[in-house]
Amino acid sequence: MGYTREDIVRMVEEEEIEFIRLQFTDIFGQLKNVAITASQIEKAVNNGVMFDGSSIEGFTRIYESDQRLCPDLDTFAIFPWRPSQGKVARMICDVSNHDGSPFVGDPRRILRRQIQEARDLGFDVFNIGPELEFFLFETDEQGRPTTQTRDEAGYFDLGPLDHGESTRREVCMNLESMGFVIEASHHECARGQHEIDFHYVDALDGADKIMTMKLAVKTLAQKNGLHATFMPKPIYGVAGSGMHLNMSLFKDGRNVFFDEAGEKGLSRSAYAFIAGLLAHAQGLTALTNPLVNSYKRLGAGYEAPRYLSWSSSNRSTLIRIPADRGHATRVELRSPDPACNPYLAIAACLAAGLDGIRRDLTPPAERVGDVYALQPQELEKLEVLPETLKDALDALEKDALLLDVLGPHVSRHYIEGKRREWSEYQTRVSSWEIEKYLVTY
Repeated sequence: MGYTREDIVRMVEEEEIEFIRLQFTDIFGQLKNVAITASQIEKAVNNGVMFDGSSIEGFTRIYESDQRLCPDLDTFAIFPWRPSQGKVARMICDVSNHDGSPFVGDPRRILRRQIQEARDLGFDVFNIGPELEFFLFETDEQGRPTTQTRDEAGYFDLGPLDHGESTRREVCMNLESMGFVIEASHHECARGQHEIDFHYVDALDGADKIMTMKLAVKTLAQKNGLHATFMPKPIYGVAGSGMHLNMSLFKDGRNVFFDEAGEKGLSRSAYAFIAGLLAHAQGLTALTNPLVNSYKRLGAGYEAPRYLSWSSSNRSTLIRIPADRGHATRVELRSPDPACNPYLAIAACLAAGLDGIRRDLTPPAERVGDVYALQPQELEKLEVLPETLKDALDALEKDALLLDVLGPHVSRHYIEGKRREWSEYQTRVSSWEIEKYLVTY
């Protein structure tokens, strides 16, 4: 796109935009923003807007709190769901220190740095194609979210069974007006569950788009009297929500995962990338599956993976290679969920895959059949993903490569914050315990 500062100032004036949201993401994947009026747009595009970083968990300490927002001008977009009068636009920002130097705790910069690592190895582009699942629930009389739905649909069903169809359609239309290419949207297998997939893009744009899509889904659901959640497992006994991540590497316009003469049409680089993901899968899970609740989805059936395995055919493995070849050859990691910080998760996936390529790793033999149909003695031979957030954090602390990707600042704050979350969960008395023990004991 290549917007200049002058382009942004002109568009704000010509479109009669009244507010601009300068957005950024904290280390736990929460979208933040500083809103400015149109009168401050020249200050904003010249990186002049400051904020208190000590108010953002994992950013800075109170005595070094002043931080600077540096808008990525190419992310300028008008929110289509806002009224035509009082228009609101946004720009996604990198975060800098007061003196303009890069802030080590900015997740977006961490992904930028890893993309540069790929370029240094000769790979021009790292593309991703995420598949985001979410639930639409009813709200109560006070507008508070419930886990109730009037939806009666199942996989690929449509209205009138699919009560969320109109909201999902509205989300897709709004996102396309913001430059998304929506490849598919459909009802998922659980009641109230939906999926929207957008066309693959380069990794940084893809992470930005994930954050934008989550904002759009939540905003438009609320507008329609619903509550949207990307919580991985909101309801026991039904499918959870994942964010399958399709990845491909390019060099000189060529997909390096494809080799017409290779076994299954895959190159040596593709196999090494798969092996790298498997080698770092344990620690990676702390970033791709960041909540206590994430581990109630993994391994619970409904095609949510548990075992470290790969396949070119079935959906029970951690890594799947979709059937397309040539330019569309890709590696699909099936464990991530949409609660993750996409900048950190994607950076870590890229680093793991590149490590496999650097070390010329070889993956284990492909699992052709349904992994869950294996005999118990066969399953015991397979390595499993971490079973709890605590296990995943323990694995992350032992993975020197991933700690280096995050850097000392983010890794320390991320692990400390998530350990507090685990500790709170461990000491909280759940409704299951009350129902199970209160009367009996």
